[in-house]
Amino acid sequence: MRKSLFAAAATAAALIASLAGAEETGATVLAAEAGRNTTVSETALTDEVVPVFVEGEVVEDIPEEPESTDEISDDAAQAASLHDLVASMPAAGQLSEEMRCLAGAIYFESRGEPLEGQLAVAQVIINRSESRQFPSSYCGVVYQRSQFSFVRGGRMPSIKQHSAAWKRAKAIARIAHQGLWDSAADDSLYFHANYVRPSWAKRKVARATINTHIFYR
Repeated sequence: MRKSLFAAAATAAALIASLAGAEETGATVLAAEAGRNTTVSETALTDEVVPVFVEGEVVEDIPEEPESTDEISDDAAQAASLHDLVASMPAAGQLSEEMRCLAGAIYFESRGEPLEGQLAVAQVIINRSESRQFPSSYCGVVYQRSQFSFVRGGRMPSIKQHSAAWKRAKAIARIAHQGLWDSAADDSLYFHANYVRPSWAKRKVARATINTHIFYR
């Protein structure tokens, strides 16, 4: 009788343990299922509302021309003459569209002039871009209708890219743009060759005469 009672108790204990294990297993499965559902839901929500960023190197355009004279070379900073300054300017590197307009005007309007005369032409273009009387960009000034005779049909003629004249024009453009050398043209907004007599010149104040060009305010 005692053995029967012990056997019955053991059987009952085993049954209870089995049921408990099954319940725990079921709870584990439900928790896993719930976890998967939560993960899927959260992933879908995250993909929908949060931008995805690609890890890697980011390359941005850098302004071609320095905004201040702090970035010039030591040779440029110590140049004793405009000629030395031009020689110290970097020849490599492409020009931005605005700087190309400035250099192009120097090239076509004054490549036969001394460096001071080329700088003065650049100064006039820069002065105009800063004046309310003219367009506010170098290209706007250069391509303004009936202002520069070398512009034909709203276009600039082709430039001899490998010529010494073009190299000088680019250097002068950079020097003028960065304000690295004072020009005798000062605040001039106009200029003309000394072999012509435009009517508007009578109403302007002459600032400087450099070789074959006269500059006016």
